[in-house]
Amino acid sequence: MGEVIERAVGRVIDFMHENIGEQFTIDDMARAANYSKFHFSRAFQRVTGVSPGRFLAGIRLQEAKRLLVSTTLTVTDISHRVGYTSVGTFSSRFRSSVGVSPSTYRQLGGCTPHIPMPRRDVDARPASVHGEVSALPACAPGLVFVGLFPDGPHGSPTRCSVLHRPGTYTLTTVPPGRWHLLAHSVARGRESVLGDGPFAGELGLSVASYGPITVRPGVPVTHADLVLRPFPVEDPPILGALLNMRTIALGVDAAC
Repeated sequence: MGEVIERAVGRVIDFMHENIGEQFTIDDMARAANYSKFHFSRAFQRVTGVSPGRFLAGIRLQEAKRLLVSTTLTVTDISHRVGYTSVGTFSSRFRSSVGVSPSTYRQLGGCTPHIPMPRRDVDARPASVHGEVSALPACAPGLVFVGLFPDGPHGSPTRCSVLHRPGTYTLTTVPPGRWHLLAHSVARGRESVLGDGPFAGELGLSVASYGPITVRPGVPVTHADLVLRPFPVEDPPILGALLNMRTIALGVDAAC
């Protein structure tokens, strides 16, 4: 049954990519999977870790970033190509996820200077998250990006860190809440390619996830371990915000 569900989810992901500029509903996606709407949403989230809507939003953001740095299409044209009927809505969602406007992202060549971090509640006692990043034999990881996200694999991380290789990590001053811990890495020797565009490093991309985890005021979380594995099709377009750390990470040991 697991393989049947994964194939059904794979069909929907193909459907999303093939129809990225079209308007379609959860019912359309369920039909592509040959599932009822109710069972489809549950199955999709079980396989990918996020809802169909969030997965689609990630795909659209990923394609928009690619078009911004690899074409001369206007922002309006790109917003329509990735399924937005309003360029204002597209620009607003792009900025909230990436930290800069689509036009600025293009001017920077796909390298944003910072990641927008949500403000901490100064009255809450922060905590820390500790763990170990390892990799399956099929991976040859280089820089490892680790981040805590409130809503899955897109948007801005609340805390993040960069390792030069798999090993121990620590995320400090973590605000209380429920977080998804996500990581990615590009193949060793391809780190410098990251500056050529947001997806140039996808060859050899490996990913990992853990949680969600609940962080309580002042209580450290330990043994939140991650195992990098080759990027599969059913994984969401992951860590768009962390990809933008490359200008920092290539120069120093960065921690956010």
